[in-house]
Amino acid sequence: MGNNNLVEKQLKILNEINTICLNLTFHLWLRGGWAIDFLLGKVTREHSDIDLVTLIQFREELEGAMVNAGFKKIPVSMLQTDFIKDEVDVSFVFVRITDKGKIIANGFPNWEWRKDALSIQKYHLKGISMNVLNPYQLLEEKKVYEKGTGRKLRPKDIESMKVIEGIIDQIN
Repeated sequence: MGNNNLVEKQLKILNEINTICLNLTFHLWLRGGWAIDFLLGKVTREHSDIDLVTLIQFREELEGAMVNAGFKKIPVSMLQTDFIKDEVDVSFVFVRITDKGKIIANGFPNWEWRKDALSIQKYHLKGISMNVLNPYQLLEEKKVYEKGTGRKLRPKDIESMKVIEGIIDQIN
């Protein structure tokens, strides 16, 4: 891994965000590349950003706490707010849980997540303990990426899918 400094910076930011959410008693889940690293318990590659998920009802309070902690807020959509601090990009996707217990990506009524997507099992990496999206949800997200964005899967997405499938094989 070329830039160890970036990895250290991202882990520091991740720890800071995790602490903010723990203090606010919010549930927080990792997704994307860092989620895979936490599932494996080791850093496997450089990541361009940190991808996180929380519930829509926490959005306003979370955004305020992040700004107070020195993060620059970059509103994206109903679904997402991005932040940047120390050159580290952070992306929050907001989901809501319907009366029937369905998990819906906010603003995407047709993007329904698996019922077991929001696992409450903690995974540990470099002294940080976090919840991670269920590996099946991570895999599903990669599969719908192309359909949802119209962009072809990148080599790292295909590699990630293989790694997630390996993790799922170990669970079963």
